[in-house]
Amino acid sequence: MPNASATHLTRRGILAAGGALGLGAVLTACGDDDAKSGGSDDGTAAKAGPWSFKDDRGKTVELDKVPANIVAFTGVAAALWDYGVQVKGVFGPTTTKDGKPDVQAGDIDVDKVTVLGNEWGKLNVEKYAALAPELLVTTTFDTAGTLWSVPEESKDKIAKLAPSVAISVFDRQLTQPLQRMWELAESLGADMKAKKVTDAKAAFEKAAARLRAAAKAKPEIRVLAGSASAELFYVSGTNLSVDLEYFKALGVNFVEPSEEAKKATGGWFESLSWENVDKYPADVIIMDDRASTIQPADITEGTWKQLPAVKAGQVIARSPEPILSYDKCTPLLDNLAEAIENAKKVG
Repeated sequence: MPNASATHLTRRGILAAGGALGLGAVLTACGDDDAKSGGSDDGTAAKAGPWSFKDDRGKTVELDKVPANIVAFTGVAAALWDYGVQVKGVFGPTTTKDGKPDVQAGDIDVDKVTVLGNEWGKLNVEKYAALAPELLVTTTFDTAGTLWSVPEESKDKIAKLAPSVAISVFDRQLTQPLQRMWELAESLGADMKAKKVTDAKAAFEKAAARLRAAAKAKPEIRVLAGSASAELFYVSGTNLSVDLEYFKALGVNFVEPSEEAKKATGGWFESLSWENVDKYPADVIIMDDRASTIQPADITEGTWKQLPAVKAGQVIARSPEPILSYDKCTPLLDNLAEAIENAKKVG
């Protein structure tokens, strides 16, 4: 997450909360009404022909041929990988301390990519240049179109080496960036009619219907989206995150932080001391699964262990930065649906 975000927020606080503000970002209007639409000129791409793509900043990249030397933020690379588009390099959390793929790396063969920075906000410019990049792809978490995880201090040097494409994951439902990633993969030559791809999309739609049915059957079940750091517990609001906005649209009954508390974080979350972790009653808790946060099994605070949802075993993982392929987003829907189906009213 950002290390130099708007107002007084710290990178650690925002990272732990599962919220997202871009590097030095001020939440201002983008000024391009077309930023939410676009794609390649004809929706397809020939490997040898000219290539263009209009991203969610409203910027169009035009190249003489479909780019082959692609560098992407790890989670974006994982989505493209699911569609058969393999990148040359990645930046962002890619491997854990024991060398295994990070949760954000999905099915990437981490031995086949050059890791330019193995944590958020790290991108080695020299290694990047050595790859002769033709395109950089990442997400953006604000209206300014700030490139996610591209270091503020070297962004100008990076921009000179290759054009960039940004897929917005700010203040919209999950289905929108999923569609945009689909369009990007297709433009890069992915076979979107492959059985694996169409089956994954069908499974996603089935899972969405399941979650809608579960929420409708148990409207009394309150779900809290949380994240843990050593000092604080964070409760995420649903208004800006693509996963929570979509789950809410499907009918999930979420705990919402107070508007006053969210103002201090640009609307993303409320931070609570561990002594006050029981401020909001909840029946199911979905916890940030990123390696930068403390996982439920490792939380030692007694106040956490006394929460009714925790005592009832009604805690599951959440991916605040979902890998934007249908294959990887389907389990997020199914897991939440199952949790609600099996949940007891305890909060």
